[in-house]
Amino acid sequence: MQVEIKIEKDCTEPKIIVLTDKITDEINSIVNKLSEEEVNVIAGFKDNTVELLEPSNIVRVFASSGKVIAETTDGNYTLRLRLYEVEGRLDSQTFVRISNSDIINLKKVKNFDLSFAGTICVCLSNGTVTYVSRRYVAKIKQLLGI
Repeated sequence: MQVEIKIEKDCTEPKIIVLTDKITDEINSIVNKLSEEEVNVIAGFKDNTVELLEPSNIVRVFASSGKVIAETTDGNYTLRLRLYEVEGRLDSQTFVRISNSDIINLKKVKNFDLSFAGTICVCLSNGTVTYVSRRYVAKIKQLLGI
């Protein structure tokens, strides 16, 4: 693959042109990466301070008593976002919704317990136990390949 950059003084906004003889998976991947929006930050509030949360430290995000809480390796933080907004900001390959009120980080899952009838118990690396609601069981089973 060839990469060419031209500097033009009259250019006010960067423009990317892809020249190819056919659309391939590589071209689609490049276009998707270029089309992605910038990484959104997630601000967590704790003890009158605001911290930018690193997605890799987030174990799960859940709604409780009308608040959205990010459970991290460093403690719990209150978020001023709705759960669907947080879901949109997190990587869909790493974070998955398991119920209407819970999103988990797949990299922080210790194990899935399938012994419960009709649902799945999720044990996270920090000791938290949560459950996949029946509505999301099929999605999780497909994700796990079972």
